[in-house]
Amino acid sequence: MTGLDALTATRGVLYGGDWNPEQWTPDVWREDVALMRAAGVNLVSVGIFSWATLEPELGRFDFAWLDEVLDLLHGAGVAVDLATPCASPPPWLAHRYPETSSVDAHGVRMSVGSRNHFCPGSQVFRDHVAAVVTAIVDRYADHPAVVMWHIGNEFGQSCWCDLCAERLRTWLRTRYGTVDALNEAWATAFWSQRYSSFDEVVPPRAAPYLHNPAAELDFRRFTSDQLRDLHRLQVDLVRARSDAPVTTNFMNFFPGVDQHVWADDVDVVADDCYTDPSDPGSPARAALAHDLVRGVRRGEPWLLMEQAAGAVNWRPHNVPKSTGAMVLDSLRAVAHGADGVCYFQWRASTGGAERFHSAMVPHAGPDTDLHRAVRAQGALLQRLRPVVGTRVEARVALVFDWPAWWAGELLPARPSSRLGVVDQLAAYHEPLWRAGIATDVVPPSADLDGYDLVVVPSLHAVDDASAANVAGVPARGGVLLVGPFSGVADEHARVRRGRFPVPWAGVLGASGEDWRPLDDAGVTVTSDRYGAFTATTWSEHLRSDGADVLATYGDGDLAGHPAVLRRTHDDLDGGGQAWYVSTVPPRDVLAAVLADCLAAAGVTGPLADVPDDVEVARRGDVLFLLNRSRSPQVVHLPGPATDLLTGDVVAGELHLPAEGAAALHLAPIERTP
Repeated sequence: MTGLDALTATRGVLYGGDWNPEQWTPDVWREDVALMRAAGVNLVSVGIFSWATLEPELGRFDFAWLDEVLDLLHGAGVAVDLATPCASPPPWLAHRYPETSSVDAHGVRMSVGSRNHFCPGSQVFRDHVAAVVTAIVDRYADHPAVVMWHIGNEFGQSCWCDLCAERLRTWLRTRYGTVDALNEAWATAFWSQRYSSFDEVVPPRAAPYLHNPAAELDFRRFTSDQLRDLHRLQVDLVRARSDAPVTTNFMNFFPGVDQHVWADDVDVVADDCYTDPSDPGSPARAALAHDLVRGVRRGEPWLLMEQAAGAVNWRPHNVPKSTGAMVLDSLRAVAHGADGVCYFQWRASTGGAERFHSAMVPHAGPDTDLHRAVRAQGALLQRLRPVVGTRVEARVALVFDWPAWWAGELLPARPSSRLGVVDQLAAYHEPLWRAGIATDVVPPSADLDGYDLVVVPSLHAVDDASAANVAGVPARGGVLLVGPFSGVADEHARVRRGRFPVPWAGVLGASGEDWRPLDDAGVTVTSDRYGAFTATTWSEHLRSDGADVLATYGDGDLAGHPAVLRRTHDDLDGGGQAWYVSTVPPRDVLAAVLADCLAAAGVTGPLADVPDDVEVARRGDVLFLLNRSRSPQVVHLPGPATDLLTGDVVAGELHLPAEGAAALHLAPIERTP
């Protein structure tokens, strides 16, 4: 049983958004609740930024307004995800206790007037957090409207103050035990950085030149763990009085917290995902984000906590979504495992920093095309009850790890800043997405035995145990595909000695001696299988140690050296294959490589010959087809099916209108042997 089961059992797909009644008068509350009922809204998040309203002065609480709000919602049948309001402390706290505000790497203390200015290491801040959370939970733990608890908001805050420095030292003592072990892990013989005591360690504050990468990496780990401790403080207070599930809103590929480490501290994984209507690649990135979030709790259904109904306010040029794209974004999330789709926010704010952020009720009010689409979407989502609680069954895994991301992309002084970890992940994911291949994004330590194809697009740093876990894929008959600059360093960001990728050179049957970023012209690669093409960004000086060479560098210093290799493991039990791509090939070439890997793994998509602008995703026995284009599309079906969105039985040809969708209920599709 998952954290969402009790919520969806009677409500179906959860639908709603953030509601901020403290910004409005009671007459607007009543109008909003009536509009929610008409729109089919069944879940709203309340109180996320309400600390100053709930506790306007130190120790004086005002709950009368929230009492009325929760009673109104319950009377209308709208459930509440009640927040702990600690993401934005009230000005009186910083005024009385300046140490509760964070300090940046340059020693500047943050001011009030925005949000997220708190210091997570301040005990005074934590004490006040405990006080306000205790007061809220004691009052509302038994309120029938409250079905879930929303802990904080978008955790990811960093602080470099002396209080956090002391907590960092405690964290390092726990992690390493002795200062000698710390020195070994951090390679402090370099630049005379050896520590004689943990007391000498400080956070990586402003410095005249580059910081120690191992220290930077551990500071990111510490920051994630310190926020997790602050999160746990609130979770423990909630769980002492309430059995309702807890959640917090992650932000998919956000570097602030390691979601894999946090996975068991939430009952429901929730995510904020804001697609960019001006970016043609945004739907693919959204699907990748959904696959990541679904993998955080090992495939459980999840909740899309925030998305935009139209335009956001924080890009330089904020192109709005069409109402059709708004619905497609929601259906994409459901197709990739979400049991609920919500928005930021319900009613557009007239004041404050987000006054031009779209909302389910825009400034122009409910008599608008946008709000009519919001109401129509509420009815549409309730037709998807058959998918609620089902899982996405994936036979392909993409390997991603937060510390490896930090080490491979976010630390300074590496061979190239152009080889982005998430960009690589997206490049390898896109052909799978276009083929409708279900893909789980998992850490290298995950159980990989259930996946026929395991793809490692960019895993710069990896510990020995996880490296061995990945290396075992071909030995049990699976297919392993590794991208460039992977397996380079250990968990301390120390480069592994030997021919790279050291942990996988044996299983790949290939090894390298030098990384060579490319100039803007790139390099020619020749291949009997994939044709001649230009590789960009990156190359590697490799040799084959038993692998078949499928593509070769054609010019420059690496002329004649392998670029793409494949090793077949006929000598191992069960067979298996291992592929290595040492450069950044064009999209069509990478898609062809992935197609070969899929064929070797026996993995096929649910439909053949789907138009390019139509997404296909299967969840349980429901096949979602989403037409992203502004033109009608035709999809050929293998047999009859019932479209849950319309109730129609379709066979032969499915006609999708512009920005239209279908959710076809099918008989189970046999797995390819």
